[in-house]
Amino acid sequence: MTDSALGIINAIEYALEKFGIEVKDKKSLYKFIGPPLLENFEKFCGFSEEKATKASEYFREYYSGKGMFENSVYGGIDEMLFKLKSLGKTLIVATSKPEEFAKKILEHFGLSKHLDVIVGSSINVTRENKTDVIRSALKSLDASNLSKLVMVGDRKYDIIGAKNCGIDSIGVLYGFGSRDELEKANANYIVETVEDLKNMLLEK
Repeated sequence: MTDSALGIINAIEYALEKFGIEVKDKKSLYKFIGPPLLENFEKFCGFSEEKATKASEYFREYYSGKGMFENSVYGGIDEMLFKLKSLGKTLIVATSKPEEFAKKILEHFGLSKHLDVIVGSSINVTRENKTDVIRSALKSLDASNLSKLVMVGDRKYDIIGAKNCGIDSIGVLYGFGSRDELEKANANYIVETVEDLKNMLLEK
């Protein structure tokens, strides 16, 4: 729903600088957007679990104070959420961002008023995997008919998490993932724009 790239990239850069790592090309950090933090630091930086945990703490130090609001809502999102809600749809957010950050961001941008449930990862990493986040969201909703649910996301983690939880998925191309990534993850549907997404959701 929001373009959070700037805040995430700045927070990653801040964390890496704490370890004396200079980032010469910020574009190289876009691969950090989407996957869980610990996984990012271990996979892309070769950090041990202990070092990755410390890096995650530095990330949140920056992100909680400034980075979460270095963000912007994608055009058409507010209108889409309003329309879906007016039709009686139940709207849930399941994000890899820490839940407390997600709630503050959505409140800051005036989107939380449209949402029924907001679930994110936990700071203590007991719920960081996207499958766990989606599963937790479904439990909070007490959903029984999974055929009426669909997960919308821009990365393979969203699509894989949806499949693991037995629900359909829509991959969006206006975010940070590519068509190739979403196709390889076997998204049920792929749309290019927010308008395309709105039209598809209104048909369901």
